[in-house]
Amino acid sequence: MEQSNLVDLHVHSSASDGTLAPAEVVCLAFDAGLRAIALTDHDTVSGIGEALAEAECIREEYRKRQNKETVFEVVPGIEISCNYEGKELHILGFYVDAENEAFLEGLEEIRQKRIRRNEQMAALCIEYGMDISMEELYHGNPGTVVTRAHFARVMQEKGYVKTKAEAFKKYISPGCPLYLPKPDIAPEHAMELLHMASAVPVLAHPLQYRMGDAQLERCIVFLKELGLKGIEAYHSSNNTYESGKLKNIAIRQGLLVTGGSDFHGDNKPDIRIGKGRGGLRVHESMLDAVRKQHAQLCSESPI
Repeated sequence: MEQSNLVDLHVHSSASDGTLAPAEVVCLAFDAGLRAIALTDHDTVSGIGEALAEAECIREEYRKRQNKETVFEVVPGIEISCNYEGKELHILGFYVDAENEAFLEGLEEIRQKRIRRNEQMAALCIEYGMDISMEELYHGNPGTVVTRAHFARVMQEKGYVKTKAEAFKKYISPGCPLYLPKPDIAPEHAMELLHMASAVPVLAHPLQYRMGDAQLERCIVFLKELGLKGIEAYHSSNNTYESGKLKNIAIRQGLLVTGGSDFHGDNKPDIRIGKGRGGLRVHESMLDAVRKQHAQLCSESPI
């Protein structure tokens, strides 16, 4: 397929709660004609190596077949969860240094806290009459970061619910009987981790936190003081008005504007890579701005 000038800066793989392997996500994005994707799995960078290697293979194969270069990039990224005024926030990090030891140690601490939370949720499920084991949640991939989407999948597979949406609605959303909150990670810590990894931090899908206008802007100002560089204004869950509203906040606060589908494969079957629910269009100029910001961050970092 001929390449467009579009990118997708929010994509998940089976390294966290997506259903496709990192290499499969990369192939899907290239076949869709995208110029670039950012692999932004939850609290892990374990899929980045595979994704980057697959992108290189694609470029090499294209070079051999077409006798010319193709512009296609995988941006190493992450999506880190943290807590702010009782809300769970997600912060994307673009161009993350996936080999920074201090950063990886910080992620491992978060991973261990997640594992304890998931074990407690699995125990709650058993008490409730749902026989769910950690082995079933890992689904043959012990390196994956288990999220509530994994619980929803097993509940559906074992017939406890008809759909994943039902699992979330009845059992594993805040206020439901089998829900436990994620580990309490402060925004300061999340932003510090991203700073260690020389990443460009961007607030993901701001309207999903269901804040009032004043609280949302106060949150963005707070995060900006910690080093936030952008807002994800274009997302599968936003309509045109909402994206415009977020873009205006970004302009007012002097922040970058980014966008992404939040693709998860079959875990969000109505969301297509690069297109969201059909109308998403993220121009490569947004990635260009992120690249420039990353170069600036790296130039400011002490050697």
